[in-house]
Amino acid sequence: MLFLKITIYLCIFISCSLIGMFVSKKYSNRVNELKEFKNALNIFKTKIKYTYDTLPEIFDEISRSLDSNISSVFKVASEKMNLCSAGEAWELALKMEDLSINSDDIDALKQLGKLLGKTDLDGQISRIDMTLEFLEKQIIIAEKLKYKNEKMYRTLGMIMGIAIVIILV
Repeated sequence: MLFLKITIYLCIFISCSLIGMFVSKKYSNRVNELKEFKNALNIFKTKIKYTYDTLPEIFDEISRSLDSNISSVFKVASEKMNLCSAGEAWELALKMEDLSINSDDIDALKQLGKLLGKTDLDGQISRIDMTLEFLEKQIIIAEKLKYKNEKMYRTLGMIMGIAIVIILV
């Protein structure tokens, strides 16, 4: 009987700790995804500036060069561009993927999509530059939040696990 109680208490503690780690991981995932989007947009900017590839080809190439959730956004957008406009495909791809970025980040990325394929080369490059500046600011904010909250949620999960175990004992 004692072994069963200890096992249950241990499971409760481990579960609470894992929940805390899962919540804290969201902050580091956001930083990583923002950096990946920044790298992808730099590649995109270079490709539209120096090659004559179409947007679906560029997005497909970007998706193959990345190996995170962000690659699937570009892959889905590339595939959907055959069925609808570039802006609609981009928005649809952002909605379909489960990303750790927040709504402000997604809104800025959606704004980029509104001009895809609709303006001249300089207009698209300037919009990419504006989005890159925004992403840089968001990366700084996300790193501060990560530093502040990541350890807190891990610790909070363990403390909650200990508190529940103590209450049950």
